[in-house]
Amino acid sequence: MEVGRLIWLVLSVMVWEAQALMFHLEPNQKKCLKEEIHKEIVVKGEYEINVLPNQRVDLMIVDSTGHHFYNREEIEKGVFSFTADKYDVYEICFISRVPQGMRGGRHEVFLQTKHGVEAKSYEGLGEAAKLKPLEVELKRLEDLSEAIVQDFAYMRQREEEMRDTNESTNSRVLYFSLFSMCLAIWQVLYLRNFFKSKKLEYDAL
Repeated sequence: MEVGRLIWLVLSVMVWEAQALMFHLEPNQKKCLKEEIHKEIVVKGEYEINVLPNQRVDLMIVDSTGHHFYNREEIEKGVFSFTADKYDVYEICFISRVPQGMRGGRHEVFLQTKHGVEAKSYEGLGEAAKLKPLEVELKRLEDLSEAIVQDFAYMRQREEEMRDTNESTNSRVLYFSLFSMCLAIWQVLYLRNFFKSKKLEYDAL
């Protein structure tokens, strides 16, 4: 119980959570969801659309330059996966197609996306490496901490680029980033020591 509460506490404050939402798509309309993704980050998603007679919904995923990462026509239910080749804003777009002269109905769209650490299959990793469940959770937390440090490094780079435009604002961002990084590192070190001590107790039994 104590281990579960600690894992939930750490994961609840991280930004690499899975995102799920449901929305409506009007006839002959296009709806896009935008998100900033870092380079070499894996993005996975699952979608489901209710079927309406004589109507279809297309799905496409593009970056800011219009490069297509995923294209499907007449979708109903499925999954997608891609790896960001650069830091950019990526769009997941659903497009309703209704024949001319037909009024059409409204689609319900369900979408769940995962990226970064959440997109990895740690169950498969644990089976392949013959790791115990506690060790798998520790591996996931270590990967999560690495992703957070990389994110703060990117924030620091952005801070340096913006320094000439607003020095006072950037100073506050820097102090917040340093404080947040120290807090994240402390949490990871604490959890690592905690899991190691639990592992020793488990092995001793």
